[in-house]
Amino acid sequence: MTNLYSVLVRPLVTEKSNYQSSKLQQYAFVVSNEATRTMVKDAIETIYDVKVVRVNVVNAPAKRGRRARSRRLLVRRPAFKKAIVTLAEGQSLEIFEGVQ
Repeated sequence: MTNLYSVLVRPLVTEKSNYQSSKLQQYAFVVSNEATRTMVKDAIETIYDVKVVRVNVVNAPAKRGRRARSRRLLVRRPAFKKAIVTLAEGQSLEIFEGVQ
């Protein structure tokens, strides 16, 4: 990795991540495939100026979908790596505050 900004690809906003951010102080991000736990922790702490307690990393597998008419397996969504970051008590990220 060249810098800390290339570790985080984008925040992952789903119903589950919305619940985790509001109740459990856990935030989900799609990260680079070469990113490690310590790289994610350093990136979150320096970019957002918060204290990270724990980082869980999950490799989400690629999925194949069906095409509507011919029922053949043609659509393929690529695999990605996501990181679930737990922050210290009383801290939050501003980018997830508007999501309800």
